[in-house]
Amino acid sequence: MAEAISRRRARGGGGAARRAERTAVRIETAKYIERNIPNFEILTEEALEIIEANAETVLAEIGVNFVNNPAALDRWREAGAEIEGERVRIPRGLARKLCVTAPASYTQHARNPDRNVVIGGKTLVCAPVYGPPFVRDAGGGRRYATMEDFRNFVKLGYMSKWLHHSGGTVCEPTDVPVNKRHLDMLMAHMTLSDKPFMGSVTEPSRAQDSVEMCEILFGKEFVQENTVMTSLININSPMTFDDVMMGALEVYAQNNQACVISPFIVGGAMAPVSVAGTLTQVLAEVMAGIAYSQLIRPGAPVVFGAFVTSIDMNSGAPTFGTPEASQILYGAGQLARRLGLPFRSGGGLCASKLPDAQAAYETAHTLNAALLGGVNFMLHACGWLEGGLVSSYEKFVMDADQLGMLHKLAEGVAVDVNAQAMDAIAEVGPGGHYLGCAHTQANFKQAFWRTDLLDYKPFETWEEEGARDTQALASVRVAKLLSTYQQPALDPAIQEALEAYVEDKKASMPDAFM
Repeated sequence: MAEAISRRRARGGGGAARRAERTAVRIETAKYIERNIPNFEILTEEALEIIEANAETVLAEIGVNFVNNPAALDRWREAGAEIEGERVRIPRGLARKLCVTAPASYTQHARNPDRNVVIGGKTLVCAPVYGPPFVRDAGGGRRYATMEDFRNFVKLGYMSKWLHHSGGTVCEPTDVPVNKRHLDMLMAHMTLSDKPFMGSVTEPSRAQDSVEMCEILFGKEFVQENTVMTSLININSPMTFDDVMMGALEVYAQNNQACVISPFIVGGAMAPVSVAGTLTQVLAEVMAGIAYSQLIRPGAPVVFGAFVTSIDMNSGAPTFGTPEASQILYGAGQLARRLGLPFRSGGGLCASKLPDAQAAYETAHTLNAALLGGVNFMLHACGWLEGGLVSSYEKFVMDADQLGMLHKLAEGVAVDVNAQAMDAIAEVGPGGHYLGCAHTQANFKQAFWRTDLLDYKPFETWEEEGARDTQALASVRVAKLLSTYQQPALDPAIQEALEAYVEDKKASMPDAFM
């Protein structure tokens, strides 16, 4: 009798579970991209060798500056570099030799192990926009970002199927003190999403706070043995390594956390106007930065970064989605692979003020270049507007939808028996159609990529529904995603410990807005 009741309860529980599953909001995240297509290689072997030789000349004869960082100068001196003031001249071959200990790929762990990502090799991990002080939406226009906006973007990132990573400073919340906002931002990534995230780099002590909060979230031993953050270290191009960014790098490398070592270049202003000249400078800067990370801790995970755009020679404004930017991306990818390192570049970059045709064209050029150029970690994959000054709600979901295209393209073309479709061709024969044939019925659900945003309805239906353009459709999708957001579960003890850490840290210092 008891056994029968138990069986009935089990059946009833299963039915309830199935009903709950049917009615629940699905939070689906696609696995990071694994390319089954070749990389586009724009540079010949001769060109690569010329650029590599020239980069060694830059390091050995011109050198790079490590400013306000005596400890860095001491490390370089001990490694065999020539030090003159803050100028570091690195003998030919030394930086490349030091880079050898950096891993070719690494796993960044998320608090939900199903969301772990591998960065390197043939993978592509997409992370959202990073750094804008402004936000824009169709209803409120352009305004300074707030912490509420930040939390909204983290939620949108969590709800977006094709985003693999929660990112870092998805916008700069200007309503929170500068010296405390990193705590709230990290708290949002850790609690509102269970995807991997980035740490703070705006001051070495904030990088240390990031490590300590991760030790609460993951456990101290786990953090020391595994990578749980990939953070952005920008080089002050041309060829200057400041103490703030290098201080953050030192903290992360010491704690086995990954850093993207990335020049920040507007061609014609911070690098030569030529593609080959810019690539030479990029390679020199990146090798110096990665070599320094390995002086801190051999084997520390790093990413070869290249954020390069051109300049409008009439206005002086940066431009995005240009042919030269793609050429530099392709070339930098080749150089990174020759060093055996993961590669970061690209994103949904544009100079447009609105999520309009200009934004779409420039973004599409950059996204496709990132896929074909072998990018492994793509920051700014969605939400970027106005040259990186604005995080756009509508463009965030527009770009996130288009990332699904990259997943499909990266699959390559199948040629197995099912893909050859000879049975379908034989079944239909001359003059027929394939809509009802067995092969179509078996494959139609997965045969074509399907948008969650764009409109393919007949004109009459589109007009009856308000003749909405893409921005209007995106506004609806933003509202839907935020209204159906469900926070991922977190151990209450960990939540409380994080809250206590943030509260204590904030109480330990006065507010600072500079």
